[in-house]
Amino acid sequence: MKITLELFASLMPLLPPGSSRHASELEVADDFTLNNLIDQMKIPHEQAHIVLVNGIYKGGVERDEPCLRAGDKVSIWPPVAGG
Repeated sequence: MKITLELFASLMPLLPPGSSRHASELEVADDFTLNNLIDQMKIPHEQAHIVLVNGIYKGGVERDEPCLRAGDKVSIWPPVAGG
């Protein structure tokens, strides 16, 4: 199934070549989990600080459960500091 992956800030260089700005369309298995996606993209788990699926936060055990559907948009942000 196809999903859209958005990576932000310091994670953007991990997108595949040819990605558009901060997003890429990916083909994943039907039973893919968010942790499978994080691992496939070589994102260190501690850097996947905020993970959203269609704008809804997913954390903890939710990342180990298959929850993705065709057309979903997964957005991942690293920890951000500022003032």
